[in-house]
Amino acid sequence: MDEGGALDGFSRVRVAVVLTDARAEDNPIVYVNSAFEQMTGYSRSAVVGRNCRFLQGEKTDKADVDRLRSALSEGRDVTLDILNYRADGEPFTNRVIIAPICDAESNPIYFLGIQKEVYASEKEESGPGSDILMALRGRVQEDLSLLLQQVSEVGEDRAPSAFEEMNRRIECLQLAYESVRLSDRQGALHPGIDLGALVSRAAAAVAHHEGRPGVRYVQSIDPMDVNLDAAVRVTLLMSEVLANAFHHAFDRMDDGFVELRLKRLAAGGLRLSVSDDGLGLPANAPFPDPNTVGGRLVNTLVGGLDATLTPVRGAAGTVVMIDVPVDMLEI
Repeated sequence: MDEGGALDGFSRVRVAVVLTDARAEDNPIVYVNSAFEQMTGYSRSAVVGRNCRFLQGEKTDKADVDRLRSALSEGRDVTLDILNYRADGEPFTNRVIIAPICDAESNPIYFLGIQKEVYASEKEESGPGSDILMALRGRVQEDLSLLLQQVSEVGEDRAPSAFEEMNRRIECLQLAYESVRLSDRQGALHPGIDLGALVSRAAAAVAHHEGRPGVRYVQSIDPMDVNLDAAVRVTLLMSEVLANAFHHAFDRMDDGFVELRLKRLAAGGLRLSVSDDGLGLPANAPFPDPNTVGGRLVNTLVGGLDATLTPVRGAAGTVVMIDVPVDMLEI
């Protein structure tokens, strides 16, 4: 199965995502998505900080547990079906793919777990769900590596707050993957991903979660088709800059205004801009701030797109403009 087909299927398969910290004692969970909560019955607050072994039970095969333990200790991939138990004690077969996310020296810093419940009809054969998970793993592993390397570089004391932002970032990735399905349905008329539609959906989610009463949000977004890599990077950039505006522009202010624009440039490429009428950037403050996870991520994404980021300090508020050249948007 090719990557496009795998990502198409991703939107049809409920995929649980788990991240564990390979450097901490007992490899604890640092993140689970909502699909994990729905599949297992455990809330995020109940599992973060614990080792995944709580999913095992009386009839879990010891040989399967040994395979998992061995792969984790050796820092390598592993795929297997294992009997796990939900929070209410109900057993279920869990198709698990675990892959390391490594630093520049190839040492595991996190483990990515992708999980899907296996039903009776799938137990005797690999089934489409297995193909989807295997093909999807590489893409998710690559994209999460981009995010998690920034978390690892800010230091352990700042990591907890960084993981609070992880849900928003992974939701952006999932929206990008789901956009492949829409592109496949539209066929030759739309050879790439509609970045305008993707950014619109992701921005609406950011505004919903990060906004507050009194702060008005508007957006103006052009339709345009781009490849998957550009779509992921531009959408993550938008999410970081927009969330930053909501978080920091209106401290101790009762109202305000945030505007997002995504426009085609006459000379080619695109311009992404986020403006606000809030407090504005302090005179000597760098943007993006290289000492934060978000700042490091923005710098990495801008570099990967060969883009130009320009923060403009106005009399009131801030405008952040990001120009992406046309050669990075080829399908």
